[in-house]
Amino acid sequence: MTSCTKGRIAVVTGGNKGIGYCIVKTLCQKLKDEQGLVYLTARKEERGKTAINQLNQEGVHPAFHQLDIESKDSVKRFAQFLKTTHGGLDILVNNAGIAYFTSPHTPLALQARNTLDVNYFGTLNVCDELLPLLRGKARVVNVSSGLGHLSKINGLEPAASQLRDKLSSDNLNVEDLNRLVNDYIKFASEGTHKENGWPNSAYAVSKVAITALTRIQQRGFDLRRPHDNIAVNAVHPGWVQSDMTGGKGIYNTEEGSEAPVYAALLPDSADVPKGQYIWRDKSVTDWVDKRSIADKHKT
Repeated sequence: MTSCTKGRIAVVTGGNKGIGYCIVKTLCQKLKDEQGLVYLTARKEERGKTAINQLNQEGVHPAFHQLDIESKDSVKRFAQFLKTTHGGLDILVNNAGIAYFTSPHTPLALQARNTLDVNYFGTLNVCDELLPLLRGKARVVNVSSGLGHLSKINGLEPAASQLRDKLSSDNLNVEDLNRLVNDYIKFASEGTHKENGWPNSAYAVSKVAITALTRIQQRGFDLRRPHDNIAVNAVHPGWVQSDMTGGKGIYNTEEGSEAPVYAALLPDSADVPKGQYIWRDKSVTDWVDKRSIADKHKT
């Protein structure tokens, strides 16, 4: 059965708080006139429904669906629901993620495994099931970070330079990227990550991987569906005050939602940006050249 919703169908992962909550709210407001529908998803049903009630009180009305991005079964159920109910998807914002900013003394081996399982492999689970549902002119936003710039692969040389070359290669595919990510998890558990070129920050690795994945995904759409004008972009929202950062940061969550919403609502006719790394001020930033962020905020 297909829904009678006339406008675009949008999905935001990790939408029950922080930046995700504000992205849901703004998308609801922006898509209201076209009778679009935004799905707020969350791992915990109770937290998701609480967020829905809060948004209803603020005058917006998203739908809720439970989604645990680490669970392939949960993701498959949601994909089948979208396919049956709406026949496709128009906007996907991959926002769900974790960080150890408030518990930095957690052993790196544990940080690496947990952070990459959620931020990278969990997001990949979602993409594997939902990207095939994208309709023409669809928009995908992979929420990255200032720590997701390629220059953050800054372990010992020459291994770090070799890693950066691999991650930025136009020939990189998902299987290659998965191997690199699993290598990092292994090296972090052994304490040999630095000499193998990797940084100390598991969060940085996860967001570099997400940005590299973005470039791979765009190349795939350009090759397989060249006339559909689908845009996939990675977005750095800024250093935002949230639970993830322990309340530290420069920008509030509404300010942090601005660049992701911009990328989610690129005009149908827009040819750019595609497969790009977008800074919080909505500018396209060279992901490979570290000089591109030298004059930007360190956020």
